[in-house]
Amino acid sequence: MAKKEKVKKTPKQKAKKAGKVIGIILLVIAVIAGAVALANYISVRANRAFVENTLQPVVYENQLQPKQDADGWDSFTADRELKVLQLTDIHIGGGIMSIKKDTMALNAVAAMVAAEKPDLVVVTGDVAYPVPFQSGTFNNKLSAQLFASAMEKLGVYWCLAFGNHDTEAYSYYSREAIGAMYADRAVYPHCLFKTGPADVDGVGNYVINVRNIAGKITQSLFMLDSHSYTDNDYFGVLWRYDCIHKNQVAWYEAQLDALAAENGGEMPKSLMFYHIPMKETQDAYYEWRDNGFADTENVEYVFGKAGEHKVVVYSSEHNEGMFDAILAKGSTQGLFFGHDHLNNFSLKYKGIPMTYGYAVDYLAYVGIAKVGVQRGCTVINIAPDGSFTYAQENYYQEKYQPPQAKEQVEMIDLNEDPDFGQNDTAKK
Repeated sequence: MAKKEKVKKTPKQKAKKAGKVIGIILLVIAVIAGAVALANYISVRANRAFVENTLQPVVYENQLQPKQDADGWDSFTADRELKVLQLTDIHIGGGIMSIKKDTMALNAVAAMVAAEKPDLVVVTGDVAYPVPFQSGTFNNKLSAQLFASAMEKLGVYWCLAFGNHDTEAYSYYSREAIGAMYADRAVYPHCLFKTGPADVDGVGNYVINVRNIAGKITQSLFMLDSHSYTDNDYFGVLWRYDCIHKNQVAWYEAQLDALAAENGGEMPKSLMFYHIPMKETQDAYYEWRDNGFADTENVEYVFGKAGEHKVVVYSSEHNEGMFDAILAKGSTQGLFFGHDHLNNFSLKYKGIPMTYGYAVDYLAYVGIAKVGVQRGCTVINIAPDGSFTYAQENYYQEKYQPPQAKEQVEMIDLNEDPDFGQNDTAKK
C-alpha cells in the first residue's frame, strides 16, 4: 500500500496556524490576568470594607490643627507636649495573597493610634509591599490607598518618608505618582506629606514645624527620602541599599539656616525621620558589639535588642555626609528609622540618639506574623521647650485594644533564634 503523501502547508496556512496559537496564548494570558485582577479587587474590597465598617475615628479632647506657613511647610502651635507616634514597615500587600495579613496590620495600627491619640503619626517607610510572590500583585497604589483611607477614617494627622518597598522597580506606580497621591489634600486632608523640592533628589523631603504660642519654632521634624537600591541592584535582591544624597544634605543645611533666620537667629531643635539606617548606625553598632556590648567613648546604649543576624544593620555602603552635617549644624537631637524589622534598639552615637522603630510587618519576613516581640510603635513626646523623650511600646500590651481580636503570637527571644526570618531573600 502506497504511503500517503504529506501535504505541505502554504506560507499563508502556516501563518494562520501560528496566529491561532498566538491567539490562544494571548487568551490564556488575558484570562489569567483577568482572574488575578478580579481576585486582587476582591481582596482590596474586603479590606476597604474593614476600614469603612470597622474602624472608628479617634476621640480627641484637644486635637491640634496644623496650619501652612508662608514658606509652605505645615506647623503645629502648642503650649503643651506634642505627641508623635512613629510607625514603620507596615507592609500592606494589597493583593489576594495578603488579605488576612493586611487586615492584621490595619487592625494593629488602629489599636495603637486609638490608644495613644497622637498629634501626628510619622511612618518611616514601607507602607506598601507589592512583592508579587507574597502579596499577589504589582500594584503598589492599592496598598498606599488602603493605608491612607485607614488613617483618614481614624482622623489623625499623619505623614511618611518613603521606604525601599513603597515603589519597587517592578511596581505599577512610581515614587512621583504615589507621592502626588499622598500630597492631594482634597482626598487625604489629614496627610501632611509633601513631595518636596523638584531639584533635590528623592520624593518627600520636607519639614513639619512645632511652634509655641508666641510663634517661635521649638522643634522641626525633617522627613527625608533615603531612596531604595544602588549599584545595579535594581530589584533589591543583593541588599545594596542607597542613602541620603549629597544635595539632600545641602537642602537640610539650607532649611535649618532659613528656620534659624525666621527664629531671630536661634537655631531650632530638630528630629529626623527616614527609612534606611545611616552608615553611622552600623558603625555605632559594630563599635559597641566589638567592645563586648559595653559603652565606648562614642557609643552609649539606650535600650532594645538587635534581632537581625549576619550584617545586623542593613545600611548603605555609601555615605554622602548627612551625619557629619547633623553634628556640624548642632540642631538635630535624634534620628528615627526602620527597615530592619527585628532590630528595636537605640544607641547614642557621638551624642545623637539613633533609634529603630518597632515594625508592624506581618508579611515580609517569613514567619513574622506569628512573632510579637518586635511589633509595636515608638512614642515621642516633644516638650514646649523643644526637648523630647521617647519610648517603644509593644503592641501586645493590654492598653492596645484593636477593633478585631489580636492574633496569638509567640514572644520569643530573637537573639536565641538565629535562623528566624533568614530564608526570605526579598525580605528587606
